[in-house]
Amino acid sequence: MTGTPIPHTGLGSAPAGTPGGRAGAGGARGPHPGILAAVSLALLLAALIAVAVGAGRTFISPFAAASEVSAFYHDHPLAVRLSATLQLGSAVPLGICAATLYARQLRLGVRVPGPVIGLFGGTTAAILLICSASVTWVLSRPELTTDTTLTLALAYLAFVTGGVGYVVGQGLLVAGLAVPALILGLLPRWLAWVGLLLAAAAELSFLSMTVEPLQALLPIGRFGGLGWLIAAGFLLPRTRSAANRAAVAGTGDAGGKA
Repeated sequence: MTGTPIPHTGLGSAPAGTPGGRAGAGGARGPHPGILAAVSLALLLAALIAVAVGAGRTFISPFAAASEVSAFYHDHPLAVRLSATLQLGSAVPLGICAATLYARQLRLGVRVPGPVIGLFGGTTAAILLICSASVTWVLSRPELTTDTTLTLALAYLAFVTGGVGYVVGQGLLVAGLAVPALILGLLPRWLAWVGLLLAAAAELSFLSMTVEPLQALLPIGRFGGLGWLIAAGFLLPRTRSAANRAAVAGTGDAGGKA
């Protein structure tokens, strides 16, 4: 059974000069989204490794005893400062990745809200990660961490921005690509479904602000989401013709199985 390209609503033709027109027919220009997501993940992992090596442990939870939180930041300023620097660096390729995926989907002729939702989510995640890194850098100043109450307040702020806020925003970035990819056949169906599950976990992580056991969703949304963006960034078609061929192949496979 053969399929036909999806018209108008997804991968149909668009006038020349528009994002989906002839300007994009020759191939996608700009940074590679898969590489950008990989760089963001690498810098984020390096930030965690910097603390693990410099402090001999992972970041302390702000929900620990106030005295322990204050002592952690006061005793390991260099490790915390280096981690904050790498964390801020991780936000930059993430934001560029969100913009690149938005432009790529427009070039592919996607005319649903997904690309805009993804751009909003990715931009939000990058900005909140920068905010978290900035607050963490402040926590690396020993003259400030002598104040236990101030240290605890800043630790909570770093957590809610770089933890919950970042993961929720990144979840929207994943969902903004996974939904159109599933509907229009831009990615393998199993990968699109995995993206939807990761996005759901990321969005539900906001409940961890009240229900602490749900904090387990944060690393799933954070690292799982970035890993998914790497895979999707490498597999997402560059042109409408390639996307149409993928959609036809997917329809043919489905018809053959039927």
